[in-house]
Amino acid sequence: MERITSRKNRVITHIKKLAADGAYRHACGEYVCDGLKMLKEAAENNVEISCILWAEKPELELPEATQYCAPAELIGYVSPMKNSPGPVFTVRTPDVQAVSAMKRVIILEEVQDPGNVGTVLRTAGAFGIDAVILTGGCADIYNPKTVKSTMGAIFRQRVIEAELPEIAELLEENGLTLYGAALTEDAAELGTFEFGKCAVAIGSEGRGLSRELLGMCGERIIIPMDEKCESLNASIAASIIMWEMRRK
Repeated sequence: MERITSRKNRVITHIKKLAADGAYRHACGEYVCDGLKMLKEAAENNVEISCILWAEKPELELPEATQYCAPAELIGYVSPMKNSPGPVFTVRTPDVQAVSAMKRVIILEEVQDPGNVGTVLRTAGAFGIDAVILTGGCADIYNPKTVKSTMGAIFRQRVIEAELPEIAELLEENGLTLYGAALTEDAAELGTFEFGKCAVAIGSEGRGLSRELLGMCGERIIIPMDEKCESLNASIAASIIMWEMRRK
């Protein structure tokens, strides 16, 4: 196994740039993950791991991945996480194929915080959501902060990035009713109706859903809460709604 000792090594510069630059991630078709737990999750889900940087000797048998070792200082330098013990590894981004037979879908619009997007992916995986659709400038799902907050769900949960016309086609193809989470007087309280095959759209806490996406919704829903509270964090709202979708 090759031992790397320089910050100028091509592997180090590649991983460092993958962690920092979304355009570079997209061009290379790779993203960065960190930690032994995440590595085990990736291996268990048959994710294509391209390279691994260990602080010491390997702790897993992964012969298909190119593997390196490096001093702890270099692991800390290249990792997107603070005080990481490693390993740091790179993963190939999956090909997103057309989705059929979807019954439960969450749509996020302009949710720009990586932690919120990652938490929604993690919760969607827990509640059996068929797909999470991102639209309107959501956070990059392969941003290291997003990846970390999924706690491994990024290797299992189907994610689609689409514009509104494409979303309309997906909904029609799958026979899904679209609901929009909105703080409006005509919104029905969550829990007062049955969810069938459906998609629920959730916007950012500050802006809510765009007029265009809200106009596509067949019905609007609201989470009942104390009147002193203006709104909920997008990931919290999504979690409550996904629980209700699962329950019904």
